[in-house]
Amino acid sequence: MGKSTNITYLAEQLQQRGVELVVTREPGGTALAESIRNVLLEVREESVGELTELLLMFAARAQHIEKLIEPALSAGKWVLSDRFTDATYAYQCGGRGVSVSLVRQLEHLVQGELRPDYTLLLDAPIDTGMSRARERGELDRFEREDRDFFQRVRDTYLQLAQESSGRFHVIDASLTLPEVQGTIDKICDELLQCWGVRRK
Repeated sequence: MGKSTNITYLAEQLQQRGVELVVTREPGGTALAESIRNVLLEVREESVGELTELLLMFAARAQHIEKLIEPALSAGKWVLSDRFTDATYAYQCGGRGVSVSLVRQLEHLVQGELRPDYTLLLDAPIDTGMSRARERGELDRFEREDRDFFQRVRDTYLQLAQESSGRFHVIDASLTLPEVQGTIDKICDELLQCWGVRRK
């Protein structure tokens, strides 16, 4: 089982431990940002330029941050997001070859000092990930990319994890679901120790 199943599990475990949180995703998270998501994922005859794709990603992110993430954080809630800017570095920089410096400029413009406190990377071999995507049904525009594209994406994610080891926790997503969720249970306890949330 993949990312969505485990995000749902992680949210449930945090809530059971007394954490008030908002679960969201990128691109998306608000009505407008979800509309941009649909534009990004739709399979179309017209090719999408690399700069167009990048700017749409950050347009959705700007709306997401202003209308959902920042209000939730201001209210004292945790935000659990299915993807964030690391995905842009992986897909647009790693996959597409977009300049890292350009993404950093947009990251600073859109996010200011806002960065994730903790990142879980569910990592699996490329063939496993592509097979799971096909099993879910019709492929979106990104899921139709070739194996080399996804290898570059994975390599970039793992490089980010190595460079930011204090923030990243890499989970072997090729293991069985109980094994993956056992790791998630341990991470939940670690998060509670770091941020001092009391169990209900």
